Amino acid sequence: MNNNRPLFIASFMTLIAAGVGFAIRGGILADWGAQYGFTKFDLGTITGGGLVGFGIVILLASLITDHIGYKPILLLAFILHVLSALITFAATPIFHAMGKDATYWCLYVGMFMFAVANGLCEAVINPLVATLYPTKKTHYLNILHAGWPGGLIVGGIVAAIYANLKASVPGLRWEYPMAVFLIPTLIYGFIVIKQKFPLSEAKSAGVSFGQMLMTFASPLLICLLFLQACVGYVELGTDSWIASITDSILVGQGLYLFIYASMIMFVLRFFAGPIVERINPLGLLCVSACFGALGLFMIGSFKEATLVWIAVTVYGLGKTFLWPTMLGVVGERFPKGGAITMGAMGGIGMLSAGLLGGPGIGYNQDYFATQKLEQLSPEAYERYSAEDKNGFLFFPAIKGLNGSKVSVLNNDGKDLEETVEQLKKENKTDDYISTLNQWWQGAEPFAPEDKGPVDEAGIYGGRMALKCTALVPLVMAFGYFILVLYFRSKGGYQVEVLHGEKPVGEHYTGGIEGPIE
Repeated sequence: MNNNRPLFIASFMTLIAAGVGFAIRGGILADWGAQYGFTKFDLGTITGGGLVGFGIVILLASLITDHIGYKPILLLAFILHVLSALITFAATPIFHAMGKDATYWCLYVGMFMFAVANGLCEAVINPLVATLYPTKKTHYLNILHAGWPGGLIVGGIVAAIYANLKASVPGLRWEYPMAVFLIPTLIYGFIVIKQKFPLSEAKSAGVSFGQMLMTFASPLLICLLFLQACVGYVELGTDSWIASITDSILVGQGLYLFIYASMIMFVLRFFAGPIVERINPLGLLCVSACFGALGLFMIGSFKEATLVWIAVTVYGLGKTFLWPTMLGVVGERFPKGGAITMGAMGGIGMLSAGLLGGPGIGYNQDYFATQKLEQLSPEAYERYSAEDKNGFLFFPAIKGLNGSKVSVLNNDGKDLEETVEQLKKENKTDDYISTLNQWWQGAEPFAPEDKGPVDEAGIYGGRMALKCTALVPLVMAFGYFILVLYFRSKGGYQVEVLHGEKPVGEHYTGGIEGPIE
């Protein structure tokens, strides 16, 4: 009797943990900006740092996964998940002790370590599920990756509850919702410690490390890697910001829209198998990319609530199948690549999201928001712009809007006043709060006339960032269409099998004692 089910549940829980952490982090970005004074670009690089770590680790871990086995890597991931929570929770004490820059690096390191743990999991679970279900890889990889939106739903609900309660519950801090991701972490950690794991499909078939590396000589794989980089930018890069952007468009509904889009993904990924049986995976990817481009453009264009919800529906349909189906295509077309090719796909996607998606979308928001605010009210821009300039790739460096100042404006300085009073009662001083309070004393008389332009600029920046991002899935759709034509010229899309035989039976699933580690 094999142990496919508990191993699949453990794999599923790693993505639940990753999704919960990711969603809650998106829901508390505004708290970090207000509490520590970060700009959108600062927050984008913090979230991007997490994705960069994710990508690097997938690439490195996938090189050794087939050789050292699945279990040791998942145990290390469990330890790092716990440590990442401890480091992230140290942000506020470090802010009071050492200031904004040290806090930035504390959060960055915490997110990076969280991402390292996620990366180790990702390097294992994709080839593991391909090994457990070798004849239905695309179907079960889609079900596996339903764990990601499942985590987003749970995390989004927790973040929404936190957002509704923090104004009325004294002492309710962002650390409380952030700790929720430790629950699925403990579940998968317990299963990993208890269970035995099978050898990988490639190792069971006797594929050498050199043969795995040779798969990268394929132009088809290179093309798929490029398209996966686009997937990472569109899906994860956008997900880092979508709740914040849509909340500025429909105030108070951003997290609900995020949860709704995640529910679409969660449900539909369980039905990927029947869909792929009717149209091949590349056809599904091409249609999905078209929906993704249309959805992003619609979100950036509409103002009415009903139309925004429709736009998010289209966007959710578009991104649902992209990531797991790409993994399925690589698993089906390049089985000799083992964990290395799947790890390369995951790594490239995460690196693109971290280095390009998160910071790039954050930069676009700052760029268009500052343009708009300078146009509407140059004086307001001078009052609310950040001190330092930030650039992105070859684009010009700009001074974005200071998150703390905008937050103070949005609540008419009430939170700042309460913080100053509390510090006085405790006979404490805080240089950053003192500087911010001094600035507010000069800016407060202009607040009634500044609020409208600042809000309008922020909304405009978010809309334009999404419209720019919509260009990426358009490129993807064109690429997938070319691949559809290519396979049609070759007689159609076919699944490759190792050694000319389908990998079925307990030898590949870990059901007998031989291949168990």
